[in-house]
Amino acid sequence: MRFLLFTFTAILLAASTTAHAQIDAISKYFSKYVDDERFTVVYISPKMFQLIDKMDINLDDAEANAIKDVVKDLRGLRVLVAEENGKEFYKEATQLINKKEYEVLMTVRNKGEESVDFLIKDNGNDVIDELLMIVGGPDEFVLMSFVGKIDINKISEMAKAFQDEDDNDE
Repeated sequence: MRFLLFTFTAILLAASTTAHAQIDAISKYFSKYVDDERFTVVYISPKMFQLIDKMDINLDDAEANAIKDVVKDLRGLRVLVAEENGKEFYKEATQLINKKEYEVLMTVRNKGEESVDFLIKDNGNDVIDELLMIVGGPDEFVLMSFVGKIDINKISEMAKAFQDEDDNDE
């Protein structure tokens, strides 16, 4: 019985360490280069998204309310941009991604020059947990990660609000 308990505990620890490493790969990549002078870095913390949610927005402004409704559940935005060694950084970043956790939304390849990948990590209930964009070319690398609860239905409502506003402007 003691052996069984020890084995079970060891398996749980190994699984949680592996899961944490897989989930946190993009965070580790970001952390690795956040202080590197070759990169332009943008980081918006969860606190900033909380402040946006608390902003007093005119209720008559459909676009602003739609944006507020989408961003209130975001926990962070991380962006890394380098203007050199783009293909190398792209290759390194894409190798860290656990292909079982992310679903490819779109991939664009430009004659071997530039690669663009849009990936999502979702829970299967019309909610995206992370939206990830990775761009790599000869002279540029971009990694952008939105983390939080991104409700596909709210994105649709936001797009509709912008469309309605454009229709009203015409």
